Amino acid sequence: MSEIDATRPAEPPGASGQPDAEAITTEERGQFKTVVVRFLRHRLAMISLFVFLLILAFAFLGPLVWPYDHTIQRDVPASISPTWEHPFGTTSAGNDVFAQVMRGTQQSLKVAFTVAAIATTIGAIYGAVAGYFGGRVDDILMRIVDVILVIPLLVLVAAIAGATRGGTSWYTIALIIGFFGWTSLSRLVRSVVLSLREQEFVEAARAMGASDIRIIFAHLLPNTAGVIIVAATLLIATTILAEAGLSFLGLGIQAPDTSLGLLIENARSAPFTRPWLFYPPGFFIIAIALTVNFIGDGLRDALDPRQTLVRR
Repeated sequence: MSEIDATRPAEPPGASGQPDAEAITTEERGQFKTVVVRFLRHRLAMISLFVFLLILAFAFLGPLVWPYDHTIQRDVPASISPTWEHPFGTTSAGNDVFAQVMRGTQQSLKVAFTVAAIATTIGAIYGAVAGYFGGRVDDILMRIVDVILVIPLLVLVAAIAGATRGGTSWYTIALIIGFFGWTSLSRLVRSVVLSLREQEFVEAARAMGASDIRIIFAHLLPNTAGVIIVAATLLIATTILAEAGLSFLGLGIQAPDTSLGLLIENARSAPFTRPWLFYPPGFFIIAIALTVNFIGDGLRDALDPRQTLVRR
């Protein structure tokens, strides 16, 4: 080495314009963070989540500040079109429709969330047990599912709610739909568990002496969380539509309480003469169903392990 080279100061990494390999760093991204980033970059899901949060605030916080409630009130004029004081107009009996829609949205969402919790819990455990044990256990459990599927939900609700005292309250309707609405989710979970039970981590858990219950709850169900979460969000949307249909047919929530379906049923003869009674609850039914479905699509894309790249 010459004297000039020995006395020349060392150039800092990257000074020559070429990146130094040792200077390149990568940030480790965990699975949870990856899922969150994917979901946040799903524009339609984020817009739907924002709209759904507004609907939740309208349903649960709105009644706390709105001066009227959903019941008949003497100071509410009858059969007026929308005004600043009554944005959705009033009924012929003296109800503020804006307050009724808030109450109806609240009750319909209560039913949807309760059904989603009940049906998701039953369906996930039921499907995991059927898929894990397989064989005769799987055959028996799936035949029970087939029997439940062939019984129309309307018949079940009409029979049980009619024979139960207070059967038209929101929680009774939610219990009935929840206890008979888990079958589709159980089939989804079963199909995933059937493939997971042959994986190496399940064999390793058996070799270490883990019980069947521990394998199902500690290893299999956590690995089906993506399917369960997406199915639960979609179940909220289908429950909103089911409750609206039941109330429209007179089998759901009944007066003096109200729901979105019951509001439509009460205004079925006024879509053209008094549209402010008919279209607002229908709009909220459609908005809830669409936003929840789009949120479910975003969660499905974010939880899909086959997607290795984050969409921009």
